[in-house]
Parts: sequence; structure tokens; C-alpha cells
Amino acid sequence: MKYDQFVTDCFNQLIKKQDNLSEKYDLNSYPNWFYDQASGLLTFSDHERELNFRYHEVGTFSKITSTWKWSWDNEHTLKKVKQHLDVVKQYGIEHGFEKLTQGLFESTMEEGWDFTSITANLLNGLGSYRPETERHFIFMVLYELIDNEQASEEKEKYIDCEKHERRRRAFICQHLKKNSKNGFQEAFETYEDMEFEYEDDDFQAWCNECEKVRAEHDGWNDESMEFSDIKLVCEKCYFEIKESNK
Repeated sequence: MKYDQFVTDCFNQLIKKQDNLSEKYDLNSYPNWFYDQASGLLTFSDHERELNFRYHEVGTFSKITSTWKWSWDNEHTLKKVKQHLDVVKQYGIEHGFEKLTQGLFESTMEEGWDFTSITANLLNGLGSYRPETERHFIFMVLYELIDNEQASEEKEKYIDCEKHERRRRAFICQHLKKNSKNGFQEAFETYEDMEFEYEDDDFQAWCNECEKVRAEHDGWNDESMEFSDIKLVCEKCYFEIKESNK
């Protein structure tokens, strides 16, 4: 199938998906929206209602340079919302569709809908949404509705960091700092961007001195917790501190 015909088929499918999405959820009736790359959630709300969707970020169209940038080529887009876009890129490679394999190129805002419809088709999305900022149009594919209680619990696992913006939360003792050499003890072995085995898991670490105190008290209790004085940091800070304290 040629690229133009493929785009037309995908776009027609997206129109049907959008009609179903509008009929079921009426997203335009919500005056407020907020997207959170860290948790991968797009939230619609008013003073009485709230809807939360998981989303893929397809890419952005720049109003300034009239260029399209795929999310998989954007270092500022977090892994949470772009990790499945490799499927689209790979499809482009296999079928010789150059616009699906180039990270950045001159384009139009309308063409962003083509790329969004392709993504919605290949990743089986529910529909699409296009927030607008001062400099960009951001194209998204919604793929799962989750209940508000679950969304709230997931959002609480992320914090705003002055250095790294919004990231997953992590817990470390008061003695662990970047460029210190205090040892690094963990609740379990970790690596950056890892997926936790259990929902209640968090990044947790403490220094060698805290480990001695913990052992003296046969684990964590009031005394050992007071000595460690646990503080909250973001995931990125956690691994920077881990690297310098190993």
C-alpha cells in the first residue's frame, strides 16, 4: 500500500474513533485539561467532574519553525509517553515511509493529524487530543481511561523537582548527597526508568552508617528512622546521588 492511501485509511479510522470518543465522553465540555508526562496521564476536569486517560505523545508541530518532531526523537519528552512510538518508526522502516522514520523535518500542522491517525491505528488508540502551547501544537493519542482514584494514587508517586521537573518520587536518608561518599544501601537493586514489580514499590536508599544503626536495632524502628531522617527526592536526583556514593 502506498503512503497516501495508508494515511487516508488511518485518518478515516481516526474520525470514527473521535466520533465515538465525543459521544461517550464529550471532552469539549470540560473547560480544564492538564497533561503529565511523568505519570503519562491526561486529565480533563471542571468543578464537578474529572476524566483521566493514559496517552501516547505522538509528536509536536512548531509554530515558530513549521517543523514536525516525533516524540521518539525529542529528548525533552519523557519515556513514559513515548516508549511505544518505536512501533510507528519500525512500521515506517519496513514499508519505506520516510516521514515515519525521520525525527525532525519541515511540515504543516495539518500533517500532524496524519501522523496522529497513523499512531492511533498502529497502537489501537481510543482517539486523539491536541493541546496548544505558545510555541507548539502537541499531538496525543489516548488509549486507556482509568478511574479517578487510581489516577490520584499514580499522580502521588511523582514530584516536581527544581532541577529535573516532574519525576517519580524516591526516598533517601539525610546523609546521602551528590558528590558525597557515604555508601549506598538499597531496599532492592534498582536502575533508572525501571518498572516496579509491585505497585507499592518505591526507590529507597540509605548510607552505610544508617545501615549500621538499622542492624543494631534489628531493622527500621523509631530510633533508626530518626537517625536516617528520610527525605524525598526525584528519581533523577536519586540516581545521580547513587552514582557518586557507590
